[in-house]
Amino acid sequence: MTTERKNTTSLILLYDNIRWEEKAIYEAARKKGIEIKNIDCKDLILDLNNPSEYLDQTILQRSVSYFKSLHSTAALEGLGAKVINPLDTAIVCGNKLFTHMKLKNAGIKTPKVITAFSAESALNALNKFGYPTIIKPTIGSWGRLIALLKDSDAAKAVIEDREHMFPLYHVYYLEEFVDRPPRDIRAIVVGDSVVAAIYRYSGGNSWKTNMALGGRAEACHITKELEDICLKSTKIVGGKIVGVDLMESSRDGLVVHEVNNTTEFKNTVKVTGIAIQEIIVDYSIKYN
Repeated sequence: MTTERKNTTSLILLYDNIRWEEKAIYEAARKKGIEIKNIDCKDLILDLNNPSEYLDQTILQRSVSYFKSLHSTAALEGLGAKVINPLDTAIVCGNKLFTHMKLKNAGIKTPKVITAFSAESALNALNKFGYPTIIKPTIGSWGRLIALLKDSDAAKAVIEDREHMFPLYHVYYLEEFVDRPPRDIRAIVVGDSVVAAIYRYSGGNSWKTNMALGGRAEACHITKELEDICLKSTKIVGGKIVGVDLMESSRDGLVVHEVNNTTEFKNTVKVTGIAIQEIIVDYSIKYN
């Protein structure tokens, strides 16, 4: 016999780093009269063998650390909590290779990617794949440890450095340098709606569009094509609240290069005026 879960009037916000987004969600919940409790993941202690105080609690997972997010979500779901986003989404979205395969196999257009598992095989693959190519860690955010390989000399230098890093960085994820305008698109999806989208333009002479690296944002009109691609991508990864990142390829049109599990939306709110934090709270209290 299964028990139907009811809407909740309380939330738990789980974090490991307080950003603008976590503050905004907290304040939005308070203004709506929703009981909300902040928990620092670094202070979280869970008894995995006994009934949990988190049974049937709705938890907004906002931890930046992929590994803290992944393992705390697994433990909390195992103890009966309702975590947004769920474990399967966290696993896939936190790893670029996992995300790429899910999207590609479901028919979503993505940049062309090759992967290799040693320095020698990566360099051999690049000789066939061609330059310029972008090398990315499979796990990571904010544009860190992403490099543009313009030729074989650059590739050798970067890959040689990677060989002295943690074994994760010996998995070589090599993505084509997409011919596109100097921008990408970040779309925020909550439930079954694309609630807002922005263009993110490269900052200065950088080719990267990450806002953390000095990029700038402006509002992006949500076309039917953009909406369809974002909703389908979100469904493929099992997401509930995600950020979908896309590029406007001159060859393939809109391509998805990332789906973000604990997405940032500060700049989206700033340039669109849409209170995404309130939409997230409204969605979360009805989540079951």
